[in-house]
Amino acid sequence: MSELRRTRHAMSQLAGRTLFHALWVSMVMCGVLLAGISIGETVIPWQHVSHTLANRLFDTQYAVDALDAGIIWNYRLTRALVSACCGACLAVSGVVLQSLLRNALAEPYLLGISAGASTGAVLIALTGLGAGIISMSLGAFIGALTAFLFVALLAMAARGKSGSATTQIILAGIASSQLFNAITSLIITRSANAEQARGIMFWLLGNLSGVRWPDVVLAIPTALIGIVVCFCYARHLDAFSFGAESAASLGIPVKRTRGVLIAAVTGMTAIMVSIVGAIGFVGLVIPHAARLLVGNQHHRLLPVSALIGAIFLIVADVISRTLLPGQVLPIGVITALVGAPAFAIILIRGNPGKCPLILW
Repeated sequence: MSELRRTRHAMSQLAGRTLFHALWVSMVMCGVLLAGISIGETVIPWQHVSHTLANRLFDTQYAVDALDAGIIWNYRLTRALVSACCGACLAVSGVVLQSLLRNALAEPYLLGISAGASTGAVLIALTGLGAGIISMSLGAFIGALTAFLFVALLAMAARGKSGSATTQIILAGIASSQLFNAITSLIITRSANAEQARGIMFWLLGNLSGVRWPDVVLAIPTALIGIVVCFCYARHLDAFSFGAESAASLGIPVKRTRGVLIAAVTGMTAIMVSIVGAIGFVGLVIPHAARLLVGNQHHRLLPVSALIGAIFLIVADVISRTLLPGQVLPIGVITALVGAPAFAIILIRGNPGKCPLILW
């Protein structure tokens, strides 16, 4: 009876801690989202922001200028929500790829997955491939999967040559990224007029200016489903951090786990790229920052990475809109400017002994 009482007490404590963390995370996200809605190139009083949200969410009847209300609800809120979803997806994708490949440099952008998704999306948008049956998101998914398969085949072909397997994967990813970027540029050059080319090149660097509510409806379910799927495999990822052989020895179905997780990562990356373009460094930097905070156990690492990634991209979006007066920068420029120095600091100050991943 005492053992049962102790078990119930432990479960009660765990539930209490889980509820506390959930409330804390919710408060942080709400605060960051409100900051993303409130700060912008157009100065809007906080009272107008709160009144607009109250009118839309709770059907109140506060008097708010129609232009301000439109900017808040249809422009800033949609950008903040999609930024949060995109940042969370890319960060979680980085965690998964780094664990599966056991390489601290693995992430969708560096492995060419983002470039492949961009190629697929641009191919559908400019050439009309699929006669309207295939959407940009599906085209991006096919392109991302093609890019990953290309990386895998190239790495397999190079197996046994000079360099470690993880080095070969990264080099294959760089080659894939360059190849698909070149294909994308070729498609734009041959199929787009000058105005289309400018718009697509800006989008490829990460552009949230055209994000609206249909994009939010696509981004939120994608983020929720993809992150939940990855979290369900947290224990498997812990084992993969020490190699596929170790995972198999623990009874983990290696091929099925890899297939599910790669599909989840590819799907999240492809859909986010089809909405906002290719954004680098989020999947590379955020997982390392999260490891410094919570360690390597994936049941903590995945949700913390998702939270930090969401916050990081919302802040990056705010900076992209306010850094240069009267001009909106591509968000990929901001993530690179912040991400590259941050990653250098992590490499210099981090303790390699804490992380079982291999850094070539």
